[in-house]
Amino acid sequence: MGPGELDLALQEARHHTLSLFEAFAAVGYDRAVQVPRLASLNPPLWELGHVAWFAEWFVLRDAASSSPGDAAGASLLVHGDRWFDSNTVAHGKRWALDLPAPGVLKTYCGEVLDRICARLVSAGEDDPALYPYRLVLAHEDMHGEALLYTLQTLGVAWPAFILHLTEAGPASLAPGELAFPGGSLLRGGEQSRGFVFDNERQAAPCHVAPFVIDAGLVSNAAYAAFIRDGGYQDARYWSEAGRAWVMQSQRVAPRYWEPDGTRGWNTVRFGSPAALDPAEPVRHVSLHEAQAYCSWAGRRLPLEEECEYAATSSHPGFAWGYLWEWTASCFLPYTGFVADRYREYSAPYFGSRQSLRGASFATPRRLRSPHFRNFYTPERDDIFTGFRTCAC
Repeated sequence: MGPGELDLALQEARHHTLSLFEAFAAVGYDRAVQVPRLASLNPPLWELGHVAWFAEWFVLRDAASSSPGDAAGASLLVHGDRWFDSNTVAHGKRWALDLPAPGVLKTYCGEVLDRICARLVSAGEDDPALYPYRLVLAHEDMHGEALLYTLQTLGVAWPAFILHLTEAGPASLAPGELAFPGGSLLRGGEQSRGFVFDNERQAAPCHVAPFVIDAGLVSNAAYAAFIRDGGYQDARYWSEAGRAWVMQSQRVAPRYWEPDGTRGWNTVRFGSPAALDPAEPVRHVSLHEAQAYCSWAGRRLPLEEECEYAATSSHPGFAWGYLWEWTASCFLPYTGFVADRYREYSAPYFGSRQSLRGASFATPRRLRSPHFRNFYTPERDDIFTGFRTCAC
């Protein structure tokens, strides 16, 4: 992606962010004090300021890293660093900050973007010079998806302006399973993509043993069979951490599922009740639930490298990209890992998060890659995630 494409993409991403913010503003969530304090989300007003501040930090202030003090000059906002540096502003404090009014932050967003696009004109085609622009684009794209699952969490209607971002997705429920012979796999690396985050930058060769994997994702109907068979009540299927999560959450079905009174299920999609389509992939499930289902079904979750092998195989029967997919792999560094300028993106989470692969219907196309590594804690079920299984 060269300067011209980056200019358009940065403007598109900012338009997307601002439009999503208006969806929150329409129901009173443009003020932090009105937003429920949940560990899984940020106040949308803080998100709005943070994405612009991050772009200003790495592009306009030529930051050598994300460490405090590594940027040149001051923010265009007098207290920008105090408000929006995620390294120094603890998550729980973001509701109590004396943030500017929404109009002020939108003006700040516009000024930062205008200055970045003006600077981009003289950046040239040199890849190192374009790195910070690509970084802030990927960062804003990821926050855009986070704002979309925040809409779901808070029960805000799916905005009309993104109806083109269809939830139907690709053919993600291909029947049956596929056998792959295994062999050598070069995990990660830039692979002609132009930008990757640091956790996959060091191309890592590995050997993949032969494996058999579902062609598509586990469906609502298949998961409902697990529930009917007492899956949530049978401790044999759950890990120790999973049993503790079930006890704490009192969960008897995936998040947003409710019985419809006829042995079927209803759900809630962006604040609106909906019948649960048995043929759709199950979504909003935690790692614990995915593991328990696999144990009940006599299957297992795929390893990270198996997902990457299958997704890069070009096999026409392997469908991915509708939901993020839990894997059996803990999020760990590849050999030779070196943190990039955004030092806190990966390194603090190695060993404490689980890897997910694929993408979701809400992931921008330019961010999609079979090599991309996502990572969350096992209890997260608010994100757009599902799973597929492998033969044991």
